[in-house]
Amino acid sequence: MRGRGEVGGAPVVVRTRDELAAVRADVRGRLALVPTMGALHGGHRSLIRYARERADMVAVSIFVNPLQFGPGEDFDRYPRTLDEDLAVCAAEGADLVFAPSGSVMYPSRPQVTIAAGPMGEVVEGAARPGHFDGMLTVVMKLFQLVRPDVAVFGEKDAQQLAMIRRMVLDLNVPVEVLGAPTVREPDGLALSSRNRYLSEEERVTALFLSRALRAGEDAVPEGPAAVVRAARDVLDGAVAAEPPLALDYLVLVDPSTFCEIGDAHSGPAVLAVAGRVGATHLIDNLPLRFPSKES
Repeated sequence: MRGRGEVGGAPVVVRTRDELAAVRADVRGRLALVPTMGALHGGHRSLIRYARERADMVAVSIFVNPLQFGPGEDFDRYPRTLDEDLAVCAAEGADLVFAPSGSVMYPSRPQVTIAAGPMGEVVEGAARPGHFDGMLTVVMKLFQLVRPDVAVFGEKDAQQLAMIRRMVLDLNVPVEVLGAPTVREPDGLALSSRNRYLSEEERVTALFLSRALRAGEDAVPEGPAAVVRAARDVLDGAVAAEPPLALDYLVLVDPSTFCEIGDAHSGPAVLAVAGRVGATHLIDNLPLRFPSKES
């Protein structure tokens, strides 16, 4: 396989556990894993590039994980674009792609899974019960199968990133978890595989999410309560948009626990928002830092 800095060639593609184990045995140096559900876009490209800077070899997993979709969610229609995804992996210099089927990842219905705990029941977890249990279970399985030294996730999924870091800490998983910055369109919309669901009109409404975050960021000097008010004022306009935004949540949380913070908070925080535009569920967030009251 390619070494550090070599890009443009086709990665090795494996689909079974035995194929993966055979290739993994030949890996020399530090291996980074970029777990994805496919439908790769510019945000995923940035994750692969970020991984290449921090490891000798890069593996990308492509698997639409059924365990993290709830009843009535978009598992069946989630975009599956493997040929295009492999072209992206080649262009960005991935060395290995693990693209298993459902039966490879779950030979039988799993009886033992990862429980997300209290952090999995708040914010996005409250809106999507069981989602984080399924996410952590597949991430743990990927860690066991690929055995990476490093795993790279996007900061756009801030709660997911926080929970994976907590799982690695609590269960002594020997993987360094890194977060890469959110990638946005020029107009501010965070890149997402689900953006392709949006009509032109729905995309205009979706922009209220990033506008709300920026309004909140501008209010940081006034304190946490002002941040939430400023963001909510923007989202109030989204209710009257056509089509409207159906808000799931707007919260200001501690980035390590995702518990909501009070007005006396200083230090890092995350302003997180989610809503539905038409049938499409979108999330976004912005990391913030509040100065200490003495400064």
